Amino acid sequence: MTRAVIAGSGSEIPPTRVSNAMLARVMDTSDEWIRERSGVEARHYVERGTGTSDLGVVAARRAIDHAGITPADIDLVVFATMTPDHFFPGAGALLQAKLGLREVPCFDIRQQCVGFLYGLQLADAQIRAGLARTVLLVGAEIHTGFMPWTATNWEYMLGRGDVPPTPEEFAWNTRFRHLTVLFGDAGAAVVVRATEEPRRGVVDSLLHTSGAEYDKLYVPGTGFKHRPYTDPEQFKRGDHIPVMDGRAVFKMATTSMIAASQEVLTRNEVRIDELSLVLMHQANKRINEYCQKALGIPDSKVLHNIERYGNTTAATIPLLWDEAARAGRVTAGDLVLLVAFGAGMNWGATLVRV
Repeated sequence: MTRAVIAGSGSEIPPTRVSNAMLARVMDTSDEWIRERSGVEARHYVERGTGTSDLGVVAARRAIDHAGITPADIDLVVFATMTPDHFFPGAGALLQAKLGLREVPCFDIRQQCVGFLYGLQLADAQIRAGLARTVLLVGAEIHTGFMPWTATNWEYMLGRGDVPPTPEEFAWNTRFRHLTVLFGDAGAAVVVRATEEPRRGVVDSLLHTSGAEYDKLYVPGTGFKHRPYTDPEQFKRGDHIPVMDGRAVFKMATTSMIAASQEVLTRNEVRIDELSLVLMHQANKRINEYCQKALGIPDSKVLHNIERYGNTTAATIPLLWDEAARAGRVTAGDLVLLVAFGAGMNWGATLVRV
């Protein structure tokens, strides 16, 4: 039976590292406050003018090289992001052109933090159906477009300017600190190829959505429910910035990720001690620690990078995979559990045999 195997990976981290102390220059926060609540110590931001597709292109080139193929081998692109370069078209077409790919089909998917798992199931389904042999799956985000800071605030935060925020600007920035401190920019990609080798590839995928709870984490403005879809009043209210019910999201994330992990393991008769690694979406280290404890997973099998990059949404799991692969933590025969929860609400768990 033909299955989909991850044959290579790559990632791109923007060069500008932003510490918690730097964020404290423009809002009422501190390194201790951020670490205690999320585990984030730093994140990376792109320079102005960089698009999500640009990060995806660099990550994709590295994944293609890592897989030992050429761009001409790719016959399908799946791009997962909630922060595309433009409202439309999606980032997939832009990446296809920048990479110089053939006129292959490009899927753009919007499952936010679970985008990579949805994309991996889609790639696997296309390969099993015989519609594709080599799929480029990208997860990339530029969250800095959500940041509510003025250009002067940006320069001061980065240490490139000497004009601090006004009291009004400082209060405005602080209003959104529970969100802005969490996110970073990054791109990651994997090459998924067809294989007939037994016991390799995507073993099983379990995906869920509960749209009834969407308003616990969403962007209330800049959508086509409004006429026009964006206007100055929405920006004055801050409607272009996500809103989140943190307690509700924490409860839903932990409950859903634990249940999905248990279900996919049970129906494939896999024990925790048979797993080589567990890669969880990096939204909040406290969420992952809770899930790890509930599932009885030893520390040696769980990788984190949220402390270095923050939440990079669709990029977190492929970024973890790429780091693990290049460090020799993902080797042939390993059984890896991928699990995530995100806005929508979407969640899922996927078993992959390397």
